[in-house]
Amino acid sequence: MGVLILASQQRVTVIAVVLASLTLALAALPLVFRQRIRLSDATHQARTDELTGLSNRRALYADVPRRLAADGLRPSALLLLDLDKFKEINDGLGHDVGDRLLTQVAARLKGQLRPVDLLARMGGDEFVVHVDHCGPSEGQAVALKLREALAEPYDLGGVTVHVNASIGISCYPEQGRDLGLLLRKADLAMYSAKSTHSGHAVYADRDTDPVPSQFHTVQALNEALLHGQLILHFQPKIDLGTGDVRGVEALVRWEHPALGLLQPDTFLKRFEEAGLMPALTGVVLGQALDQAAIWASQERQLSVAVNLSASSVMDSGLPAQVTAMTAARGLSPSALVLEITEDVLVADRNRACTILAALREMGVRIAVDDFGKGYSSLSYLRELPIDELKLDKSFILTMMDDARATALVVSTIDLAHSLGLEMTAEGVEDARAYRALSDYGCDLAQGYFMSRPVPAAELDTWLSRRSPLPLPDN
Repeated sequence: MGVLILASQQRVTVIAVVLASLTLALAALPLVFRQRIRLSDATHQARTDELTGLSNRRALYADVPRRLAADGLRPSALLLLDLDKFKEINDGLGHDVGDRLLTQVAARLKGQLRPVDLLARMGGDEFVVHVDHCGPSEGQAVALKLREALAEPYDLGGVTVHVNASIGISCYPEQGRDLGLLLRKADLAMYSAKSTHSGHAVYADRDTDPVPSQFHTVQALNEALLHGQLILHFQPKIDLGTGDVRGVEALVRWEHPALGLLQPDTFLKRFEEAGLMPALTGVVLGQALDQAAIWASQERQLSVAVNLSASSVMDSGLPAQVTAMTAARGLSPSALVLEITEDVLVADRNRACTILAALREMGVRIAVDDFGKGYSSLSYLRELPIDELKLDKSFILTMMDDARATALVVSTIDLAHSLGLEMTAEGVEDARAYRALSDYGCDLAQGYFMSRPVPAAELDTWLSRRSPLPLPDN
């Protein structure tokens, strides 16, 4: 620089000027590259979602119109994905948990898409996918693949949640030729899928903008768990050979502060959706074993049956949890019966077999609830460690008036006994069914004919007043 300044004031050799100019250019070159890198980084950051690393709304609005223009009129699909009940998880479990969930969701979505597909986070729990060369049927196939990937449980550091998603699909060019219109129609389709619980939907002209029904918030579910709003009712199981009470089934109820006593079919699904079913299972197990310990202290040796959801059955920590809970109350694990349904076994039979085997080795009895209601293969009766089948009440309720139902009941009892299993009949509502089941060789029965599910105090009164049920005369 000094040589060039001097050359402007007095005569300097040409070669000195040339060398000085080259030196200055070389010195400035890194500054130019650094500035370009900074500009490129700034542009990248402006187009990237900070949390997930995906394209953001700005990039979506810039890139999709270019992609549509490049495709001409070749079909493509725009998928708008919204996580179900994410706000409740985010508010109830904390924003840090919500952020970890969004990061994992983004990774799963990206893993299911092609490199040429565009994936962006619109904000909050909404994601957009643009798929080239894709019609309505292909768009639905993509939606199914994405929902299957998202349905696996999420480990969020100390808490496991299950999250579903609703996906709306709009198709280019027949349903719109600009991003704004395609997004609006995908949004309508998404809310249609959410309100009908169908998982995904392709936009149709009849779609309206329904408001999804709201139920209990995650905060309310947590309050129910923490503040003693969940209670148990107990239904006795009668030995058909002796008429004695062999055990009880514990059935959860929610004493909701505003809605009163709620039956399980109105809230269990919400606990499952919020990823709180293992926590609910822990509360139910604790209360059931507490009551079993009280009965044991009164010299009433009653087993207590507790229903398990799929997520609870697949929890590898369940055997250790049961061991600790029974030991803390001075109970043998044999005082506990865990009831599972056939759909749990279909979901992941190998994992279920491992966990159930560990429980059974401890002395816990395993029962298959609602047997015959599902469509699973009977091969699991041979493969899984189970002790008892509970025949679904739909067979018992029709048994006395339907010869085919009677044949199914009799053959199922024989099947259970041939496999060394006990058979319990659910839904026994009159003396005729009670007597018939005894004649068929059924081991246990429960139903309104003997007692409906009642609180422990009422069951104590019932137990103290009853004598073994005599078999009705023909």
